[in-house]
Amino acid sequence: MSQPLYLRVGNWLKQFPQSLAKGAPEAPTVSGPAAAALLSAAFSCFLLMVNQHLTVLFKSWNAIVWSLGEWIPGSRTGDQVYGEIGSYSGKETLMLVSWLLSWAILHQLWKTRNIRANSLYGSLIFFLVAATVMNWHPIFPYLPLMPH
Repeated sequence: MSQPLYLRVGNWLKQFPQSLAKGAPEAPTVSGPAAAALLSAAFSCFLLMVNQHLTVLFKSWNAIVWSLGEWIPGSRTGDQVYGEIGSYSGKETLMLVSWLLSWAILHQLWKTRNIRANSLYGSLIFFLVAATVMNWHPIFPYLPLMPH
């Protein structure tokens, strides 16, 4: 007798970590592709916060950004109980596009190169600390504490 689909999926998921533990058949020879993946994610977080500031300062940009995110369900609902995502949907869309685009560009530039760990860690720390600080209200008092 065949097992139900949810049991088959569950059993397959149990095997997932073990397949990762096997590792690749050959060790990587360059660090560029991994560095590109990491740095593009940190850069997109930084860009999200830059975009947050721009949408607060320029209402016309906020409208454009919001229109970019209308494809996300809940972006514009008018629902009084649950509310709507608002322009954050567009900010997330731009973050996703910037992440994928910067990853593709950096991967092409670095696919055969070794990236120094100090350079990579310094860049990661810069982007992530900058993104965090940009979210701190005492430094940027024009940012609203609560959404409108």
